[in-house]
Formats: sequence, C-alpha cells, structure tokens
Amino acid sequence: MAQKILGFPGDLSSHALSSLKHRNFRLFWFSQMISLMGTWMQNMAQGWLVLSLTDSAFKLGLATAVQFTPMLLFSLVAGAVADRLPKRRMLIATQVSLMVPALILGILTVTNRVQYWHVMVLAGLLGTANAFDMPARQSFIVEMVGKADLMNAIALNSSIFNAARVVGPAFAGLTIGWFGIGPCFLLNAASFLPIIISLTLIRTSPVGQKKEKLSEARLWENIREGLSYIRQTPLILRTIILMALMSIFALNFNVLTPVLARDNLGQGAEGYGYLMSAIGIGALMGALTLAMISHHGPRPKILLGGAVGLCTFEVLLALTTSYTWALLLLALTGWSMITFTASVNTTLQLNVPDHLRGRIMSVYALVFGGVLPIGSLFSGYVAQLWGAPRSLVLGSLLGLLSIISVVHLERREDSRTGSSSI
Repeated sequence: MAQKILGFPGDLSSHALSSLKHRNFRLFWFSQMISLMGTWMQNMAQGWLVLSLTDSAFKLGLATAVQFTPMLLFSLVAGAVADRLPKRRMLIATQVSLMVPALILGILTVTNRVQYWHVMVLAGLLGTANAFDMPARQSFIVEMVGKADLMNAIALNSSIFNAARVVGPAFAGLTIGWFGIGPCFLLNAASFLPIIISLTLIRTSPVGQKKEKLSEARLWENIREGLSYIRQTPLILRTIILMALMSIFALNFNVLTPVLARDNLGQGAEGYGYLMSAIGIGALMGALTLAMISHHGPRPKILLGGAVGLCTFEVLLALTTSYTWALLLLALTGWSMITFTASVNTTLQLNVPDHLRGRIMSVYALVFGGVLPIGSLFSGYVAQLWGAPRSLVLGSLLGLLSIISVVHLERREDSRTGSSSI
C-alpha cells in the first residue's frame, strides 16, 4: 500500500520506510510530526514578534543567541545525564518544559503585555529545555529501531522536521495575518500533548546504559570520557569540527530571513512565512532522498556536497531581489542543509559505541545548536552594519573556507595513515 501511495518502486519504498515497521518509532514519529509543526510556528512567530517590537536586526540575532546559549552551556552535562538516566522519562520531562514557556509567551502576547525582555527570558528557558532534549532524543532513536534501521530513522526524522518546516511557517504567517502573533505560541503549546502521550506509551530496552550511581564527580568523568573518545577518533573529530564551523558561519541563514523578507524583498508576515516554508520544502526533499538511499550508509561525498551547496546557494540568495528566485534558492539551501546535517548525524551515530552515544550526540548538539549564538550575533551585527545580503555573503565565504580547511586536514592525515574518511 505504501509503495502505491508514494509511487516509489518497491525496493526504494521498502528502504525509505524501513524504520516505520517498529511500533515505538511509529508512535514517536507521527506524534513528533504534530509537535514540530507547532515548533516551527513558534520559531517564525518569535522572529516576527522581535522584529515588530524592536525593528532591529541585531536584537533579532541577540534573541536567537539567547535561545541557543543554554545549548552551549549545558549540552555536555545533558549528554552525560542522557547516558545515565532512562531516555524516555527524560524526554517526557523536557517536552513538558518546552510546552510551558510557549504557553506563557502566548498568554503575554494575546493580552498585549509582551515586551522584548519577556521574549529573551522565555527564549532562554526554551533553550535550556532543548539543551537536555536534543541529546536524549537523538540517542533514543537507536533504542526504538536498532542500528540496522538507524540511518533510515534519522532521515525520516529529518523529513518530518522539514515537513513541519513547510507547514508550520506558512500556517503561522496566515495565523498572524488573521488572528495576530499570540495564537501561534498557544498552538505550539498544545502541540506538545501528542508527543508527551506517545512517550508514555513507548516501551524500549535501554541500549548501552550502565547502572551506576549518578554523582557530580562521576558526571564529569563521563564527560571527559566522551571528549577523549572524540579527540582520539579522527573521523569523529573532523566531522564535529566541520559541523561547528558551518554552524557558526552558514547554518544561521534563517536568522536573516525575516530581515531579507521585509527589507530586501518587500514582504510582510505572510510572505515571510512562505520563504520559511520554501526552506522546509527543500529540506524535506533532501531528507526523503537520504531516506531512499539510507541502506548504503553515510557517504563522505554527500556530506561535503551538502556543505558546499549550502554556502553556494546562500551567496546566490544574497544577490537576488526577486521573491520568486528567493523561494527557489531557499529551497535549494534547505536541501543542502539537511543533506549535510543528517549525514553528519548518521556518521557520528554509526561510528560511536552504544554507551557513549548520549555524550557524543551532546557534542553534536553543542556544535549544531550551541555555537549558533556566536553565528547569530555575528550575522546580526554584520547585517546591522552592512545589511543582510552582505552578512549572508561573508558567512558563506567563511563557510567555504572552513570546508577547504577541514578537507585539507583530512587529506594530510589520510596520506600519513593510508586511510580515508570524510
């Protein structure tokens, strides 16, 4: 049936949907789809709210920086905790913690009491909950599907993340136009209920967890153990370095999207929502493509191709004043982004021991989201001085330089050891 509906050849369809044969993952996947649509509504609405309150590109970047700073501060601790505690219960707690700030921000906005400092405080609370949620969620996937279907599950997870990125911002733009900004936050708060319910229904056997007493001393020993493994494993180390550099310079393009929409493309909230949806459409297509080829495993050329494409399309985006071309280029940027980030995720998860997975994925969370405050402040400051297009170009060129540097480092090491990686 799935083959006929999706229109794929039988073998491609079976590969593309292989992880959905697991009941636990089906529960998680479908409920998360609803939750993520609410999350993207909030992301779009928060950016528009900050711009409406402050009319400042720098303060927009600062709000994003505040939201992701807890990832920088707490990711390593969160990864060690995720390796010590039952991940399902930890996820229930983080989902509730994500729901509450959304509800508060919605009430403040609907009652016309919201101020910029409210957004900043609540963004910090959301970021703190996300810092503990991300490594637990990423390392929980293997407990639901096993290693054989892990890459497919990651790709399908990316597909709903980006399907939500299509629907959420577009719906948020329409909601803002019809009812105002506040209902976007309230709908996001409600969207956490399905994922919380599904997590209570999931039953898994923990993978790689040791039953040891959690203490502060042991916690820091666990963190050092994970960092030591990364330092001693060249493939993991280079992959993480590239992820960190791209997060700083190239992956924060969505911070500048509301400024581009309003100042360079002459769009309002609805037009901005469609631009954000275009990113999601491209990313969704990229995720589905990865799902169909997931049985081949992660490929270094695909990872690097996604990184190069991300920077290239951002440069072209900065050069256009056409709304139609901006939609297309943002879709291609989204495709490249998910190709790169999902390939990094899979490369890491398939090359780490089970008992270290939470800690390694906490470092992934750190370099994916934790360093974004640096990139957001950089992009916002440059945009404030020279405009959003020049900020995009500068970040993209630095991203390309980062790719060249990491590849050069890899070739030097590989020529010395006779191996190959990324």
